[in-house]
Amino acid sequence: MGKIVACVNQKGGVGKTTTAVNLAAGVGKLGKKVLIVDADPQGNTTSAYGVDKQKLGFSVYDLLIGKAAAESAIIETSFEGVSLIACNMDLAGAEVELIGIENRESQLKNALSRVKGNFDYIFIDCPPSLGLITINALCAADSLLVPIQCEYFALEGLSQLISSVRQIKRLYNPSLQLEGVLLTMYDGRLNLTQQVVSEVKRFFKNELYATAIPRAVRLSEAPSYGMPIQYYDPRNKGAKAYDDLAEEFVKRNGGKNR
Repeated sequence: MGKIVACVNQKGGVGKTTTAVNLAAGVGKLGKKVLIVDADPQGNTTSAYGVDKQKLGFSVYDLLIGKAAAESAIIETSFEGVSLIACNMDLAGAEVELIGIENRESQLKNALSRVKGNFDYIFIDCPPSLGLITINALCAADSLLVPIQCEYFALEGLSQLISSVRQIKRLYNPSLQLEGVLLTMYDGRLNLTQQVVSEVKRFFKNELYATAIPRAVRLSEAPSYGMPIQYYDPRNKGAKAYDDLAEEFVKRNGGKNR
């Protein structure tokens, strides 16, 4: 049975989509079968894998409103081991439509349960908010991975997120676990970075990944070419960091690398 990991942070601009895209690609390169689900209406994960959002058949939107099964929405990407369930701006209207659906928080969980056994890992890229789409992702997930930027407000946002996750565990998904906390846009030369690192270690010592993702211009460029960083510029420090993160992630989950 596969493991579902939601990549989530209600704060935008923290490297959430970048992490979902490149971690999935890194895990796929290690010989694992991966599905990445683009649950952010901006559709940046879809674009980052070179898929045209205007030419989709079924998408995450169709899964959430019960119009299509997950099997019919899966796209095989050209990147090793990675399949995609894409999205476009249709998803932005899903939250309104979900209000009238019974067990609306479980729509994504029910859809993914049909394909969960076909993959080693399923990663969900969540929107930068804690609305119904993110709640659906957290109800479907076995664990959540939280990227945080090395800046002053990072811990404040993290504490708000953990508080919301406690509510979701209590109401909908008691088995939801914290997969890990990932530091992004890391610059070890800055005092502020060191302060953030020590604060995160104080509260999340066992959950903090040893790998930190550095600032790298090529990480920002790669999506515009429709490629994860490992394929766009494999020698880049960002590619190396996400490959290291993939190895650490698989090792934590008891998997053997190829």
